[in-house]
Amino acid sequence: MKKIVTILLALLCVFAMTACNGGSSDNGGGSEGSDTAAIKIGGSGPLTGAAAQYGIAVKTGAEIAVEEINALGGLQLELKVLDDEHDGEKAVNCYAQLVDWGMQASMLCVTTGPSLAVAGQYQEDGYFAMTPSGSAQDIIDTGDGIFRMCFADPEQGVAAADYIAEHALGTKVAVYVKTDDAYSSGVAETFMAEASVKGLEVVNEYGFTSDNATDFPVVEDAEVVFLPLYYEDDTRIIKAFQDAGLTPVFFGVDGFDGALEQEGVDPAMFEGVYYLTPFAYSAADDATKSFTAKFNEKVGNNPNQFAADGYDVIWAIYNALVAGGATADMSAEEVGVLLKEQFKTLTYSGLTGENMTWDASGAVVKAPLVFRIEGGALVAAN
Repeated sequence: MKKIVTILLALLCVFAMTACNGGSSDNGGGSEGSDTAAIKIGGSGPLTGAAAQYGIAVKTGAEIAVEEINALGGLQLELKVLDDEHDGEKAVNCYAQLVDWGMQASMLCVTTGPSLAVAGQYQEDGYFAMTPSGSAQDIIDTGDGIFRMCFADPEQGVAAADYIAEHALGTKVAVYVKTDDAYSSGVAETFMAEASVKGLEVVNEYGFTSDNATDFPVVEDAEVVFLPLYYEDDTRIIKAFQDAGLTPVFFGVDGFDGALEQEGVDPAMFEGVYYLTPFAYSAADDATKSFTAKFNEKVGNNPNQFAADGYDVIWAIYNALVAGGATADMSAEEVGVLLKEQFKTLTYSGLTGENMTWDASGAVVKAPLVFRIEGGALVAAN
């Protein structure tokens, strides 16, 4: 009887271990599963579902950075990125799994909604977290341990209005806003405020939600169509205008990244579109060329700014860890204190900006760039 009980207990342990490991199948590269002591960096993003392109891009970019860093020797990193499906509740569950894993620092979340849902928990528990692409101001307003690599929503709205006015792209502007999305609403709000200052006339503001993002009315007298949206909605709106035989200037923000890589969509439909992004894979510098080649080798397509943001987050955190003398045996709270201190003075040049710094709020300081799509490629328009 005692032998039977022992066998049953052993089987239960095997089943329990299998169930726990099943939740970590979405982890990233680095030294996961190795015996090498490493600082553990966690995060979550949409690796499945409608927004998966963003999450996969960030995860892949971060993996490339970890591989490069670990090849240097010295301080090693271990990366785990879980699938939150662009859902706040799932992001909270991912956070709990990452804490159990032993996370010491974080990439927070890829998208805004999940970042807002879980940032408070990161702050309360003393973690340092830097979101690669969650752009709502409220994310970093959560506390002094929450940082970001990307531009803020307000910065994008202001920069877009300034560019349209200064380059005389048109004065009558139609704005399409996804009202149940904090990213879209935040960019649109600051754009319209700045547009009035710059003498632009908003001739139509069309609000829609995730439930009715299918049939879009066109605005015949719009000279410019401003799209503070992600690329899926951008594509539908641009197609609606083209089907109606209208050719306004289309101007998007960093959520437009990914439009050219969509399956079954002719890139020619985006010819002449302007949008804000801190990174273009077509740039001629050696760092971008190297990163683009490695990204293509991993996933078979060109990287967007989300991938570059993920790469830069890892490298910026690594630089701060090294500058502060971090060791793998430090607690998450110790790592958090060290990183917050180092980012007060850190200057970092990466794929998404030169000589980047962070202000007291955790916001990155770097210049916004405008690109135009020409012949299926991005061309600097600044």
